[in-house]
Amino acid sequence: MRRQIFNAIVVALFGVIFAGIVCAYDERQFLRPLAEFYVTQTPLELGLPNIVTGILITWRGFDTLGEVAVLFMVAASVGLLLRPAPAPTGQLLARPPARSSGEIVETGAATLLPLIFLFGAYVIANGHLSAGGGFQGGAIVASGVVLLLLARPLTTLPLGALAITESLAGVLYVSLGLLGVFFAGGFLDSRFLPAGEFGAFVSAGAIPAISILLGVKVGAELSVIVDRFRA
Repeated sequence: MRRQIFNAIVVALFGVIFAGIVCAYDERQFLRPLAEFYVTQTPLELGLPNIVTGILITWRGFDTLGEVAVLFMVAASVGLLLRPAPAPTGQLLARPPARSSGEIVETGAATLLPLIFLFGAYVIANGHLSAGGGFQGGAIVASGVVLLLLARPLTTLPLGALAITESLAGVLYVSLGLLGVFFAGGFLDSRFLPAGEFGAFVSAGAIPAISILLGVKVGAELSVIVDRFRA
């Protein structure tokens, strides 16, 4: 009883704190100088409507490279810690038999998987025009892999191909960044390619290509992580 009263008091205190934060919120009526620079100069200099994507891929490209590196280290660490233990004879231990997910789950997965992968590709490819980008689209693709493994537990992912794809995407990503150093204003500066027509599908310099590489890399890495947790 005392524990329940204590928990209720803690929840009530958190409610008071969050209520104070919500009531004290006041939306700014003007932009700070830095935000104003991004809002006004991103469409002009980079030639894309999605300001967030321009900031993530070009203005703070080094930070985005760091995020991708962290995700790679997570995938490598999970693969190292959760790899199957070798049997005494030197062979890998077989996974325990998986239970069937059921006809409803399998049918639903067969229907939704193509739509999920298609939507992920759409988000990646149109990240410079609307909400989306490489990270978001890659996460959507990985969610499709999660659904696949839930519906068909015996599915074996091509981990070797995923590793090669992820590594190749990372190399090409850094290569595009270096092209920005030599032919534009700095690392991952997308202006070494023509900006094209504002709002067109093929536009915004090298940002669409960079976004696609990010999507491939993130999708492959998250898929490997999901598979390792299944082991």
